[in-house]
Amino acid sequence: MTQNPETEPTTPAPLNSAEVTDLGALDQGTYAQLRTVRSDARLELDGTWHQISPRYVVSQIVQNLLFLVFVAAVAVVLAMVLHQTWAWIPAGAIAVVVLITLVILPRQARAIGYMLRDDDIVFRKGILWQRMIAVPYGRMQLVDITQGPLDRAFGVTQLKMVTAAATTGVQIPGLTQGAAETLRDTLIEVAETRRTGL
Repeated sequence: MTQNPETEPTTPAPLNSAEVTDLGALDQGTYAQLRTVRSDARLELDGTWHQISPRYVVSQIVQNLLFLVFVAAVAVVLAMVLHQTWAWIPAGAIAVVVLITLVILPRQARAIGYMLRDDDIVFRKGILWQRMIAVPYGRMQLVDITQGPLDRAFGVTQLKMVTAAATTGVQIPGLTQGAAETLRDTLIEVAETRRTGL
């Protein structure tokens, strides 16, 4: 019994070495340059405390004021248009909480800091309830930089370190773009050397 050549299974042709190693093909038709580049600077693991940018406070104040305007607009619509006067009570409570947050925000920002030591990074925050976290370099799985639209407008960003244990993940807000990239590159470089020693 003969098989039809059209129905016979075909094996894919093996890839030659030129196709595998042609890295230029990855960049064809893409943008010429990324917005952010890997920095060449490296932070010293000297146990010095570093703080965040004061622009973080301005960014948070603007975000809280925008939220306050939104709450006020919703309360006005509910009270004036829909005649739901009870809306003033939660709106007032939210406004009080936001205003208290705005008052203590500069002091909270000054309490945020991080320190690079030989084996770990230490992060601290809080005024009344202070928290200090030490994350070993060898346990880091991911270093992520995040920027929202308003943060980008004020030139600040947030760096997040993810470890195997979810409770030890650390987020450092209010870093400048350059500081975040330098810290990310330092953490990645040091984490690689610590992991090889495990």
